[in-house]
Amino acid sequence: MELQDTPEEWRVVATATPFQGNKTSVRTDDVVMPDGKVARRDYQVHPGSVAVLALDGEDRVLLLKQYRHPVRQKLWEIPAGLLDVPGENPLHAAQRELYEEAHVKAEDWRVLADVYTTPGGCDEAVRVFLARDLSDVEGERFEVADEEADMELARVPVADLVRGVLAGELHNNCLAVGVLSLAAARAGEGLDALRPAEAPWPARPFEA
Repeated sequence: MELQDTPEEWRVVATATPFQGNKTSVRTDDVVMPDGKVARRDYQVHPGSVAVLALDGEDRVLLLKQYRHPVRQKLWEIPAGLLDVPGENPLHAAQRELYEEAHVKAEDWRVLADVYTTPGGCDEAVRVFLARDLSDVEGERFEVADEEADMELARVPVADLVRGVLAGELHNNCLAVGVLSLAAARAGEGLDALRPAEAPWPARPFEA
């Protein structure tokens, strides 16, 4: 058995977009099931995202605390953002998000994990990067607004984050995937064995 997700697309006999938002939309598809019956599936259409686990020289991760209205909580998160342009290079998007949200740049970039956040109800794909060799960026800070205007920044040891995820105290999916992938990579072949920053990403193809 090959342990790998595989592309497959069941036949759609009707489709509609009952809601179109600024960045995402909701699509309704009538999908033919294996027994020949047709089932209706509603899901969010999403451009895709990137997230950055930025690790400093003291083995601390750069975090942001931000209000998330759908869950009515302020969550500790790693820098993340949307792929604003179809086909955008995800590394460039990740570098932009790290600069805009934390005013930091990194010299060493690797891919930690590629995930679908909620594949039963949304087609969002996220690439989680590991960024090392951090330094502050000179110049004007990016102007923040709305929820981002209330963000807190912190640097937290990796061990504390792993404990917090496993204890059910930290809930952001990119943070959880990032720190647990980091711990797994260290326990395995090491961080230098991670995929390069511009590794292919079939879920969101791009030009290097």
